[in-house]
Amino acid sequence: DLIPTGELQTVARTPMDFTHPTEIGTRIDEPNPQLRLGGGYDHNWALDNPGLSTPAATVYEPTSGRIMELYTTEPGLQFYTGNFLDGKTTGKHGKRYPHRGGLCLEAQHYPDTPNQPRFPTTLLRPGETYKQTTIYKFTQKP
Repeated sequence: DLIPTGELQTVARTPMDFTHPTEIGTRIDEPNPQLRLGGGYDHNWALDNPGLSTPAATVYEPTSGRIMELYTTEPGLQFYTGNFLDGKTTGKHGKRYPHRGGLCLEAQHYPDTPNQPRFPTTLLRPGETYKQTTIYKFTQKP
């Protein structure tokens, strides 16, 4: 149920639209079939212009003022919101990871690319070199 169909859908006017600053949790429980399948965000965004000159994603945490920008040459960005965390996993200093207690931004090719002919290829032939760059830049607002 979580494998791509090969169809690229527009994010405009959907809970997947983060083209303008939006709190992540604002629309996470909307009755959207894609959000229901993943239990929240666990989707790959097709990037219009991958490259290192413009961030593919920016995350801002207002309490601390922390900002994370992600730059990548990859064509996709997987966004996951800890939907499968359940509070049973323990991290540093005994801290438990609650449901939706974090997020991941993973630069990558589209999932299931070998089986989706319309997706950018991941085929690497003998003698070829795979190279990509992903930069996570951290700053803080005063």
